[in-house]
Order: sequence, then C-alpha cells, then structure tokens
Amino acid sequence: MTTMKNILVTGAAGFIGFHMVQRLCAEGYNVRGLDNLNDYYDVQLKKDRLAALETLEHFKFIKADLADQKAIEDIFADFGPHIVINLAAQAGVRYSIDNPRAYIDSNVTGFMNILEGCRHHDVEHLVYASSSSVYGANTKVPFATSDNVDHPVSLYAATKKSGELMAHTYSHLYDIPTTGLRFFTVYGPWGRPDMAYFKFTQKMLSGAPIDIYNDGDMRRDFTYIDDIIEAMMRMVEAPPTPDPDWSGNAPNPQSSAAPYRLYNIGKGQPQALMDMIETLEGKLGVKAVKNFMPMQPGDVYETYADCTALEKATGYTPQIELAQGLDEFLKWYRDYYGVE
Repeated sequence: MTTMKNILVTGAAGFIGFHMVQRLCAEGYNVRGLDNLNDYYDVQLKKDRLAALETLEHFKFIKADLADQKAIEDIFADFGPHIVINLAAQAGVRYSIDNPRAYIDSNVTGFMNILEGCRHHDVEHLVYASSSSVYGANTKVPFATSDNVDHPVSLYAATKKSGELMAHTYSHLYDIPTTGLRFFTVYGPWGRPDMAYFKFTQKMLSGAPIDIYNDGDMRRDFTYIDDIIEAMMRMVEAPPTPDPDWSGNAPNPQSSAAPYRLYNIGKGQPQALMDMIETLEGKLGVKAVKNFMPMQPGDVYETYADCTALEKATGYTPQIELAQGLDEFLKWYRDYYGVE
C-alpha cells in the first residue's frame, strides 16, 4: 500500500460506506467521505455513523449530492483522489416503484458526474456498487457475472445495470480502470432499517406483526458486512487491466478488452427467509407474529451468488455464517437502541 493515498468514498454515512471508511482509515488512507444525508431512512442513524467517523484521524466529511455537478467537480479538483469508491445510491427495490426519479438522479446522473470526475482527474481506479438485483428475471442459479442480465424487474436494478454499462464505456473510451461489485443482501451492525432482518428485529421486540412476502417462500444470499469490506479492500489497489482473452465474437460480460471487471460478493449460500426468521426468534426469545403476503412488484424469489471470479481475483470468499452475523447485529442493536 502507498501510504496516505487519497480515497473519495461516496455514501460515507451509509451502511457499507461507513464500514469501508473505518477500514480505509485504519489502513492509513486519507479519506474524504461524501453523503447527502437524505431521509430515505432514519437520518439520525446516518448522523450517528458520521459522528463515529469524524473521530478518525484521516477522515473529513463533505455534505453534497451526487447529482450536483458543480459540487462533484469541486470535490475532485480540491481533493485530487487517487481512488474513488462510489457507494452512494438511491437504494431499495420497492421504493423505486413510487419514486423513480430519485433513482435516475442518484444512480444515473450522479454516477455520470463521478465518471466525469474520474475522467478529468486521472483517477487510478473507480470501484463502484452495483447490485445482485441486476440478475432480475434470471432463474439459473447460482448467478454468475458471466450471465446475461438484460431483464431487470425493478427500476433500481435497471439503474444499476446502467451504471455498469456507463462504467464500461468510460473504461473503453478513457482507459479508466473500473470495478463493479454486485452485492448480495448485505447485513450487520449499523445496517439499513429498511432491510428485512432489521425490520423484523424491531417489530418482533415490540410485538408488532412482520410482513412476510410470497408467503415466506423466498431465499436470500445473506452476506455479512465484514466479508463485503474484506473483499473490497483486496481490490482497492488492484485495478483491472484489459483481459487478453476477451473476444467480441463470444463476449464475456464479466471482463473486457478495456480495464473493466464485474464481481459478485455474496456468501454463495442462499437461505430460506423463514429459516432466518426462525433464527431471529431463537436469538431474541420472541415468537414472531407473521403476516403472510403475496410477492411484491420488483421482488425476486431467490438470490444466489457464484463468487468464482471473486475468489480467483482476490483469493477471498465470504466466511461468516448467518447465525454468527446475526449475533453481531443483535449485540449492536441492543446497545444502540438500549434494549434488553
């Protein structure tokens, strides 16, 4: 590692961004964190994450919106990042049904501003968050980065696929190394309150019923936050190079003749939603009041990551089992919210 390289992390007050900034600062990087602190979920949680980050020696926060072209241009010009980690996005599948423009503003227009910043300031590597949602209507499992992903079932997924295409274009035209990461159902301490495991915990402890979609017949590849961060750290200073084996006659979506790569980061071990609920019941000592509902628009039955490419590139595969990860989340949850 080159000591004190400048790294810009967008979405720094978000779940993954918060953990990534902590790790980067611990490793000696000089970090600027950008976030707009929007109210998609509890703003106080974001502020509390940020308060923890602002105690770190090598961190400074900038409040700005990705869609603000001038603000992003100024940040690149003033800070001069060597590496950019773009984790800011409008998240959530169901929210995209009713609020589509928020996804275009952040995930398309905002990402365009990041790409332009990288183009004009000689950034060494752009690492950006994509999503397992891009697999959309695909039913062949496990999902592999070599699969076609042209059938999204939510606007959120479509914007994430758009980001991958935009990144490839900039890698091709301007030789910018870009790495896209398809995250699979990330969970853990300081997580997002809109995620199922978090919502279920809140409602079970208060005695409120939990909504269970598709009558509980769903499977998710739950991936603990520390596994996500470890995999990302191994990529930060390992920018992709053109793939000499790539061919336009049989194009592999995972790589390119440009310095471009895509990776899944998932446990590779999908688990039934009802099993996750049962695990929470056991750890909380509470029986959930279950409200079974039909599948919601934009949802998929199963997510399941093939992480072969990730392991080959980094030597790492996610390690932490769901029961252990939920223990860590619940310890944080009880402490943060002051509940027994």
